Amino acid sequence: MEIALSCDGLVKTYGSGTKAVHALQGVSLSVSGGEIFSLLGPNGAGKTTLIKCVLGIVFTSAGSGSVLGSPFGSVSAKEHIGYLPENHRYPAHLTGGQVLRYFGKLSGLEAAKLESQITRTLELTGMSDWRDTKVKKYSKGMMQRLGLAQALINEPQLIMLDEPTDGVDPVGRKEIREVLVRLKNEGKTIFLNSHLLSEVERISDRVVIMDHGKIVEQGTVEALTRTGNIYQLKLGNVTPEVLSALHVALLPTADGSLEMSFLTVEELNAAIDYLRGQSVLIESIVPKKSTLEDRFVDLFKSGDITHQ
Repeated sequence: MEIALSCDGLVKTYGSGTKAVHALQGVSLSVSGGEIFSLLGPNGAGKTTLIKCVLGIVFTSAGSGSVLGSPFGSVSAKEHIGYLPENHRYPAHLTGGQVLRYFGKLSGLEAAKLESQITRTLELTGMSDWRDTKVKKYSKGMMQRLGLAQALINEPQLIMLDEPTDGVDPVGRKEIREVLVRLKNEGKTIFLNSHLLSEVERISDRVVIMDHGKIVEQGTVEALTRTGNIYQLKLGNVTPEVLSALHVALLPTADGSLEMSFLTVEELNAAIDYLRGQSVLIESIVPKKSTLEDRFVDLFKSGDITHQ
């Protein structure tokens, strides 16, 4: 699959000597075209610095990288990148439509194409009814939606989003998730930085967790939330004697099921055979999965990441 973005040993240091800030310390990663790739980590982990390096807003101290086949900061690459910065601001006296028109012209869109693209992005982000309303009357959530529309105005191949759902209510977050999934299905690549782990988990293909400028862990959401051979079984008409005969650790859950840990899949199947032999009704068997938040907390407790 085509690589949309790659980093090889990126280093970014601000200042020098004892006052130097090591924002990035040898970051290497790759993002495939057409995937939703998320960047996680505590405040000060280096996430926003990494995004700014990719966009050429700041220059790296060492290492190399490419975006859409061109070096970081390349003008030709920027023509195909959409960017929503964190805490963005637009002139309060402009309407939403005027903001998009301004950014569309900066992107070089011709007049006829620009007007249709303004209409499309406002519809996509649920902001059509606010096109002629001045920005000063927008809520925080509406500002985020307008920012997303701005990032899409030039029909980018790669969309860089820094905290896109910050301040958005649950319904709005769901709608933005749907927009991002739709864009992915259209072949767009989305690079997402967010502290809302539940949002990231629902839509991301792969995730990188950073701390103090280094990558602590990376992989698919499925891999990072896997808990091993732990299963949740919901059983009917089972007696304590039958359960004790299984010789496995049992942990009741809130929904009335039991968590059982097995060393191998063969052990799981042997337990199922035994339960069936005892005429136990097996209502469901589900592999237990943790969440990204659980994984994040585990890394914090182990000292792999630290609180800022």
